[in-house]
Amino acid sequence: MDKRKQTGRRGEDIAAAFLIKRGYRIIDRNWSCPTGELDLVAEDDGTLIFVEVRTRQSTRLGTAEESVTLAKQTRLIELAELYLQAMNPPHSSWRIDVIAIQLGHGLPQVNHIENAIGW
Repeated sequence: MDKRKQTGRRGEDIAAAFLIKRGYRIIDRNWSCPTGELDLVAEDDGTLIFVEVRTRQSTRLGTAEESVTLAKQTRLIELAELYLQAMNPPHSSWRIDVIAIQLGHGLPQVNHIENAIGW
């Protein structure tokens, strides 16, 4: 596995642990379809949450939060709708969160942005 994928996998592991610690239930990891992939799908208090995890080792190319471009936001909305059609989950509400993780020296810095992408 290349270094970029290792960093991404580490970030997803950190994000999943972060959510579980806060009482979320992880339903899916790396759900994919021909359009793309959802990093995490979680549930909290009856709400289905699609989580985009962005992990950076430096800010040389910008922060993890800044890497969620308008095109990526549009793709995440489309993927969420495809997941809902394919999986038909029993949740009446849903949202898209972003978890931005900054790796480096010491503990990873985690920024959880709830309802980060509107439609």
